[in-house]
Amino acid sequence: QLRLVESGGGLVQAGGSLTLACAAVGVNFQLGVMSWYRQAPGKERTLVAQTFNEGDINYADSVQGRFNASRYKYKNILLLQMDSLKPEDTATYYCYTQRGNDYWGQGTQVTVVP
Repeated sequence: QLRLVESGGGLVQAGGSLTLACAAVGVNFQLGVMSWYRQAPGKERTLVAQTFNEGDINYADSVQGRFNASRYKYKNILLLQMDSLKPEDTATYYCYTQRGNDYWGQGTQVTVVP
């Protein structure tokens, strides 16, 4: 059974950095797409970064230039390096993949204080 396990959230001051990690377990093949989404209280879940095993990466405009996603594709591990964090980056961050069905991680909280 495929599962996504996230780690690395926390509380940080504005301007600081955090790195999130997502590991796909229970899978013995290379995943195609692995992505990060986030959801702030009272708001919809939105795409942060989308990666493909061919190497392409798409970022939301709001994080372009500040966040960097990287993929250890042969191990199905996805990282998200977040720099120059802003209070508006505060949200629960979710890892996502698709293999027939949609799979979501449990979420990891990122809180950025002024």
